[in-house]
Amino acid sequence: MNERTRLLGELHSLSKLLHGSWVERYSTCSRKNCKCHQGERHGPRCYLVVNKNGRQRQKYIPNSQVATALDGVKQHQRALEIIDKITRVNLELIKARTYEKVE
Repeated sequence: MNERTRLLGELHSLSKLLHGSWVERYSTCSRKNCKCHQGERHGPRCYLVVNKNGRQRQKYIPNSQVATALDGVKQHQRALEIIDKITRVNLELIKARTYEKVE
């Protein structure tokens, strides 16, 4: 099996990837007597920041889904690494004039 085929197979396995940036925020609530107004803010609350139509949107991630979402962000990073490697392989094939011959 050649490297490109192996990389494409790995890319296929990244089915839970999430494209976005991870943010953890602390916040204050509207209750005047709450401890969050004395410096003990609520949180962290986790968000995935995604771009949609040129605008950033923060998508809240419930605590029960944090591990899954973080794995999805890691899968996206791995996908980018794989795409870079496939690009290098394809450029080498183009240079060797064998690009069209490889499937």
